[in-house]
Amino acid sequence: MTLENLVRINQLKREPPDRREFEGLLNAATDRLKDAQNTTLSFSSRFDLAYNAAHGLAMAALRAAGYRTDKRYIVFQCLVHTAGLDKAMVRLFAVCHERRNRAEYEGILDEDERLLAGLVMNTKGLLESVRQIHV
Repeated sequence: MTLENLVRINQLKREPPDRREFEGLLNAATDRLKDAQNTTLSFSSRFDLAYNAAHGLAMAALRAAGYRTDKRYIVFQCLVHTAGLDKAMVRLFAVCHERRNRAEYEGILDEDERLLAGLVMNTKGLLESVRQIHV
């Protein structure tokens, strides 16, 4: 599905990019990603930090492309178009989004260090892709 198709079904709205917003999202995500790698923190804190770093970067890429959404999961689905990510990376972010929701709304977060390591690694790759975007 293209970004314009998502506009047609009211999942995205067109909005001009804002360089200041983009840089703010990028900087906050960079800090969160760094903190997510602090092994003295609990698993849930590291997961939350890494997930929110990925979400912020995905939002930055979406905003740079001239779109906005109020649905958290959509920013990850758009990464193929906004940051050139492959579908395997997008699927990992989708799994992490599901885990985040389960933790947030049901209080259940299974510790999975392998998943967290994959989230951190893919978020680092996303960070490099987003840094290449010019707003």
